[in-house]
Amino acid sequence: MDRTAQLTARVTEREIAYDPPPADTSLHVRAARVLEANWTGHSTVPSLSLYPHQWSWDSAFIAIGLRHLSPLRAQTELETLLAAQWGDGRVPHIVFNPSVPLDAYFPSPDFWRSSTAGRAAGAPRTVQTSGIVQPPVHALAAWLVHCADPGLSRARGFLAGVYPRLAAWHRYLLHRRDLGGGGLVSVVHPWEQGMDNSPCWDAPLSRITPAPARSFRRADLDHGAAEDRPTDLDYGRYVRLATDYRDREYADGDGEFAVEDPAFNALLIASEHALARIAGELGAPGTARHARAERLTAALVDRLWDPAEEMFFCRDVSGVRAGSPGEKGGQPGTAPGGRPRGELIPERSVSGLIPLLLPTLPRDIAAALVRTTSGPHFGLGGTTRLVPSYDLLGEAFDPHRYWRGPAWFNTSWLLERGLRLHGERGRADARRRASLHTADASGFAEYVDPYTGEPCGALGFGWTAALALDLLHQPVGPGVSPTGPGTFD
Repeated sequence: MDRTAQLTARVTEREIAYDPPPADTSLHVRAARVLEANWTGHSTVPSLSLYPHQWSWDSAFIAIGLRHLSPLRAQTELETLLAAQWGDGRVPHIVFNPSVPLDAYFPSPDFWRSSTAGRAAGAPRTVQTSGIVQPPVHALAAWLVHCADPGLSRARGFLAGVYPRLAAWHRYLLHRRDLGGGGLVSVVHPWEQGMDNSPCWDAPLSRITPAPARSFRRADLDHGAAEDRPTDLDYGRYVRLATDYRDREYADGDGEFAVEDPAFNALLIASEHALARIAGELGAPGTARHARAERLTAALVDRLWDPAEEMFFCRDVSGVRAGSPGEKGGQPGTAPGGRPRGELIPERSVSGLIPLLLPTLPRDIAAALVRTTSGPHFGLGGTTRLVPSYDLLGEAFDPHRYWRGPAWFNTSWLLERGLRLHGERGRADARRRASLHTADASGFAEYVDPYTGEPCGALGFGWTAALALDLLHQPVGPGVSPTGPGTFD
């Protein structure tokens, strides 16, 4: 087998090796080169310059694309991440590479102090990590990676090895992060949701006293344009929240920031369905997990859906706890009179569209979300190429500033799958074509201007290349359907 064939064939050998010939300029090969350049030997960095460590949800999306190049390397990507799991079940949002200088990225390992501040929560002793988390895409990724080469997966015991860790991860979220008391998971820092400085966070963040500017140095501005990045004020608030969480030894429940986010919870639901499939592959029943996913879907609709606006919204539950004073007669997660506790945040974000990927979403809600994607607030298929991260008509919209308007490829991938799942084949095909063209034309940019496709942030970005590969290689015919609820195969 020559080296070009190695790129396109399913790799089942234990050795990982491919080196595309320079003359080959296909999209597949260009994407593969990005992933090869970002490979560290055990995991893939999002960006060599801007993000030189392993990121949690990045690695999940990267594994989904890597399965088309090397199922073995895709499995290794997830195994490396999960090896850094904490004893309480959390999967940290960053696993630090000890060979990278401390000043290459902030907050660095010496800020998080995971092995000391996280000791009570079971942080690993042999690797340094952050103490916060990111969206739980990992079980979904693990199932898709398994499906790419079931023989290799079974021979290596891949699913048997990751299943207990994934189950513990979900258990942590469901048991420790239901801070609003209504059954949904809350994030305790904007970085956890992944859409770092979305306008959805502006109101709850406004209560946070920022850390002094002199107390930290922003390494991100060494590689990214200041006008595209979060402001110094926002960054100071991020640092304050992270510092306070660390100083509480990463104990959940007492922080000043707690938000129920629709995308975070939708990805947990999709991964619960995937865990059910994994359990079935391992010979265990998955019925309870499917049922849990359906209960979470009902809670998502009950707590975050706004029928008048035809969107899901974040709910600010900061300072709200189950059983808190003034709730006599109410059910967990409700105020007197049956109202959900906390306030919906009236900002339209792409996060509010992501629940479209859920298989048991009520049909009328799925249809409403489809209308919203193509309406004036997101303009998909009309004024915008890819789904913007924030409301085109919102006061805070900026087509270039991080998560305040630009389009990202992971959210576009999720939306494409959701459209296809709910029978919107024409819209899904259009999103697939737009994503592939824009990823290639932008040099696999971190994110792009939603109107023009102009690249922003880092180039050669890991999940952009990986998800382009997945879109390129996935069948799109009318008979395509998930292999199981909440999974895409």
